[in-house]
Amino acid sequence: MSKEAVRLVKVDTDNLDDLIKLTVSDEQKQFVASNIYSIAEAYATVAEGGFAQPFGIYAGDKPVGFLMIGYIKRGDEDDDEDDEEETPDYVYDNYLFWRFMIDKEEQRKGYGREAMKLALDYIRTFPAGKAEYCWLSYEPENKVARKLYSSFGFVEEPELPKGWDEIPALLKL
Repeated sequence: MSKEAVRLVKVDTDNLDDLIKLTVSDEQKQFVASNIYSIAEAYATVAEGGFAQPFGIYAGDKPVGFLMIGYIKRGDEDDDEDDEEETPDYVYDNYLFWRFMIDKEEQRKGYGREAMKLALDYIRTFPAGKAEYCWLSYEPENKVARKLYSSFGFVEEPELPKGWDEIPALLKL
């Protein structure tokens, strides 16, 4: 990894354009939403009273990636009762490691591992409320993500929730 320290920087008008330009390889595009979509989703979530915090991942002054943290309080979910029955309990009152990507030119330099440590440190400050878990999900074909997440202690749920295509994994905080 580069000698420049990895840090997380909240998305703002100063770094927005640089973070939108970051992208993954063509083979990885099926695994992650674009940063512009993620930032728009964070804005909409916050506008509706929810919690979403997008960050740029920086090595020194250079943006190398993007991540986003979320938190859904029980009672803030959609009013559709059918969805609630199918949504696992861990979705509510726990942190969601919602998005995570490292730019295709910056992969395999250790930035992802360092950013994951920083993001988990941030989550453990409980910025949106107390929680027992942090959870995430990923495509079954994404072996790199599976390996990284399991190395931090994320444990896959034994059953895929009804209607989900991605594998959920939980980390006890």
